[in-house]
Formats: sequence, structure tokens, C-alpha cells
Amino acid sequence: MTNREEEILKLIRENPMISQKDLSDALGITRSSAAVHITNLMKKGYIRGKGYILSEDPYVCIIGGANIDIQGFPNQKLLMKDSNPGVVKVSLGGVGRNIGENLTKLGAETKLITALGDDLHGNKILEEARVLGMDMQHSLILEGQSTSTYLCILDEERDMHAAIAYMDVFEKMTVEFIQKKKHVIENSNICIIDTNIPAETIEYIVTNSKDTEFFLDTVSTAKSKKVKNIIGNFHTIKPNKIEAEILSDIKIVNNDDLKRCGEYFLNQGVKRVFITLGEEGIYYNDGIDEDIIKTPKVKVVNATGAGDAFVAGLTYSKLKDFSIDYAAKFAMSASILALSHSNTINPNMSYENVIKKMEELELC
Repeated sequence: MTNREEEILKLIRENPMISQKDLSDALGITRSSAAVHITNLMKKGYIRGKGYILSEDPYVCIIGGANIDIQGFPNQKLLMKDSNPGVVKVSLGGVGRNIGENLTKLGAETKLITALGDDLHGNKILEEARVLGMDMQHSLILEGQSTSTYLCILDEERDMHAAIAYMDVFEKMTVEFIQKKKHVIENSNICIIDTNIPAETIEYIVTNSKDTEFFLDTVSTAKSKKVKNIIGNFHTIKPNKIEAEILSDIKIVNNDDLKRCGEYFLNQGVKRVFITLGEEGIYYNDGIDEDIIKTPKVKVVNATGAGDAFVAGLTYSKLKDFSIDYAAKFAMSASILALSHSNTINPNMSYENVIKKMEELELC
């Protein structure tokens, strides 16, 4: 590739809809010269088709939240309406960002689209992504806005007791903004959506992107309601038991109810259903294979990031074409690896360590 071709590719990556005139003006060359360079790039395989769609390595696109996590741990039993001696930790978080970091550590190319304030916390998230190798160049950076902050209190068992989420910045992820990122979404192998973003934006994405497999992270019972009427547009979903009840209007009391719930989602158009059952395990169904995998007994150090690791495990499994049974066990092992460390993201997360955990738990 020539130096001029590299310059043209850089401009196209920044704006895939750039015109030949704008390219020529930016580079100080004639429009006909720009056209020749573009033709050569198409012949070499760097650009495929009209609209300057660039050939890229396989990647996962994530659209969702990124924020600063502030966690409080009591030294002894948590006392309500009182001051508890303990430890306060500040770390990077957000469902979309956490899934992205786990995926990056597993070895998947990842592009995160989120909204950040142009502040100290936002700059920290961008810098950490750069170090990790997670692409955030398509995110929305807003001057004068505050980066999302998530404050949670964990009890003496290190399980979440209460939380406050200040996430107003995500309301800026409008349909108009996401329309400019359509090429990133449609060229991804898998696009993960978390429900921190506005409902109308989610609906626009899943109904206006062709040939894209969408994975859903419901985030919470309240936010899961955003996708109730469009659930069939998702390839893979991972609600917990309560979220599954809300999305299906089926009360889950026993295994027969689980089966009815799974079949409901499949009939809506979902291809793979995973319903997490806490200590009871994980239910899965893809219309061919169906089962419940029991959760092994493990020590919980911090349960905050387990769900994010599970979604990352499911996504990685789909990239590698694992069977649904193996995918459930791989994702469960990734989540157990996550909750075995005090950090929301286990720094030792990797494909090799997830496999070791599977072997240790006899899930292989």
C-alpha cells in the first residue's frame, strides 16, 4: 500500500460516507486522482463495495454503558441506616465496557460504542481501553457532560445489597447518533446491546441493521422492559429468572415453566435462550438442545461482574462455533472466574484460564 493510499484509508475510516471531492480537498489532490487511488484500494481488497465499506478483521461491536464503579465493602455484617467501617474501591465499569474488556482479554477484537463526558473519568476509560486494545473510536464524547457513575454497596458476603446509577449521559445516544455508526454495526460478526441506552435507539438498531446477529444483556429488571416488544429481533438473550418472567409474562415456578418460557422466546424469533438461575444454575434452549446446568459450589469474592463475564463467554463461544452446551459451560466458567476475584474484571481472565476453570469444575 502506498503512503497516499494509507492517507485515504485513514480518512475513510474516520468517515465512511466521505465523498471523493472531500477526499481530494483534504489531501490536496484532484478528484480524478482520488478516484484512481480508491479503485486501486478496491482491487487490493482494502475496500469492498460502494459506500467505502472497509475490509476488517472479524470483530464484536458492543453498544452500551461505560462508567466509573464505586464499591463499598463492610468489614463485618452490613448494618442498614448506619455507618459501616470497610473499604471503598473505585474502578472502571459499565455493562457494555465490562463485556468488552472480558472479550478483549479472551482474545476477541472488540469495538465499544458508548457515551462519555469529556472529563477525568471519561479520559480514564478511554486511556484504559487504549492500553487493553479495545477500540472506542466510535464512542460519543460530550463536552460539559459527566461520565456515568455507578455506586453500589456490597454486603458481608460480597453480594450487591443496593446501588445508585447516575447514567444520564446515555440518553445522548440517540437514533441520529447511532445512524452514523451503521457501518460499524453491520460489519460486525456479533453486536451486543445492553439496555442502558434509550429504548428507541435499541429498536432502531435491531430493526434497521441487516444480517447482524444481536446479543442482548438485559442489565436489570426495570431496563429489560425496553425490549419486551422487540425481543424476537435478538439472536441470543441472557435474562435472569425475574427478567425472563417480565419479558415473557410467564411465572417461573418449576422446570416446566422454564421450558414454556424458553419456547416462548424461540417462537418470538430468538435463536438461543440462556436463563440464569443464580445458585440453581443456567437453563438453555436453542430449539434442538435444552438442559439445565447446575452451578458448582464456589466461593464468591465479588459477584458484581459475573453476568458481564457470562455474556462475554457466550459471545466468544459463538465466534468459535461452540455447541450450545459447551457455550453454557464455557460462559459459566468465565463468570465463576470473574466472581472469584475482588475486581469486577478478573485481571487473569483469558481463554486458557477459563478452560482451566472448566477442567477444575469438571464442566468439560
